[in-house]
Amino acid sequence: MDLFEQSPHTASEAPMAERMRPRNLEEMVGQQHLLGEGKVLRRLIESDQVASIIFWGPPGTGKTTLAQVIANSTRSRFVFFSAVLQGVKDVREIVAKAREEKAYQGRKTLLFVDEIHRFNKAQQDAFLPYVERGDLILIGATTENPSFEVNSALLSRSRVFVLNPLEAEDIKALLYRALSDPRGLAEKQLEIAEDACEFLAEQAGGDARVALNTLELASAGSDKIITLDAVQEALQKKALLYDKGAEEHYNVISAFIKSMRGSDPDGALYWLARMIEAGEDPLFIARRMVIFASEDVGNADPRALQLALSVQQAVHFIGLPEGRIPLAQGVTYLATAPKSNASYAGINQALSEVRKSGALPVPKHIRNAPTKLMKELDYGKGYRYAHDYTDGITEQEYLPQKLAGRTFYRPTERGYEKMIGERMRYWEGLRKPSRENRVADDAKPEKDDSPQ
Repeated sequence: MDLFEQSPHTASEAPMAERMRPRNLEEMVGQQHLLGEGKVLRRLIESDQVASIIFWGPPGTGKTTLAQVIANSTRSRFVFFSAVLQGVKDVREIVAKAREEKAYQGRKTLLFVDEIHRFNKAQQDAFLPYVERGDLILIGATTENPSFEVNSALLSRSRVFVLNPLEAEDIKALLYRALSDPRGLAEKQLEIAEDACEFLAEQAGGDARVALNTLELASAGSDKIITLDAVQEALQKKALLYDKGAEEHYNVISAFIKSMRGSDPDGALYWLARMIEAGEDPLFIARRMVIFASEDVGNADPRALQLALSVQQAVHFIGLPEGRIPLAQGVTYLATAPKSNASYAGINQALSEVRKSGALPVPKHIRNAPTKLMKELDYGKGYRYAHDYTDGITEQEYLPQKLAGRTFYRPTERGYEKMIGERMRYWEGLRKPSRENRVADDAKPEKDDSPQ
């Protein structure tokens, strides 16, 4: 085995996360959208038809492990290549050995490039001719969006697979396996307390490496049972009462929403901090903020929805811990914005009316009339083209006859919505046309409102 084929650690000194790497597809945990029965990546591996691949996902989701499993499951030689420790000059040596293996052993070389985004695009070009000629099968791993960080020529010759953070249940399965596996902690004959396992599975943030190495550290001073205190000490993080599937989860998110609704930025920041510290998914928080921006701020400040969406994009782009900063900006903005639930109440009332009254007929004057027959049936007859009237307003009913005059949207007197209310009252005055307006209206030709 040459220098490039060695694992980053020898077996005896490797951390448990390294020792416990799955060796085949059956040992893989998580990523079922790629590795479940009949899924695309599993089919490629099982049929030994793997071509160049880019794995994109957060740390600890199994990018390196998957590359090794592919090598073990296919007729391939696995070569580990670090974009941090090695350079382009090393590629020629790897390629020379790859050609020998292919010529004399009939074995493909699978070159795994860890953190491929650390190579600039010119350096990534070094792989291109060897990938195109089939000297190497390239598998790149990146935590960054490959659309921005990987050479477009290389990207076009590779298939991108997105790896997701592991679920808490996946992490728990790995922890229990580590306690019973000879490569893990089997010799110590330890168990883990249920609350300790739950806590570690939640706090690992979907990162198998963090979970397994924390378990190993917690086991060092444990006798028979790894307790919650031991896990907390190893992780340097105390448990907060916040079970994502139970009552306290809903209590905290309720307090967060109600603090913003009550225009209390301090309370909102506190409950935001509680959720972040307890390991809540930041995108879950951002989604709640987007909903809040429409439900509770609405047209009192139309910019609130734009800001909330920007926060969601920022958090998705940068993740935690830095994601706490745009989250805090969004929370303080929403908490201090003028509030209105008029749009939310309006759609609820409209939905209630639709469910009660059913599909009422569309008034004929605002129906579409693209054919001669429809015009003969008076579709569109009497329609008043708004742009022909003062401020684009004319007396005309847009609701079904049975609901004529009904009001669903009632703007408040807060923030920008106060201006909306004033505008609507002004329009109401224009909708009461004088006799002269009616005469002028009758003289106007009918407009063809057919879709273009």
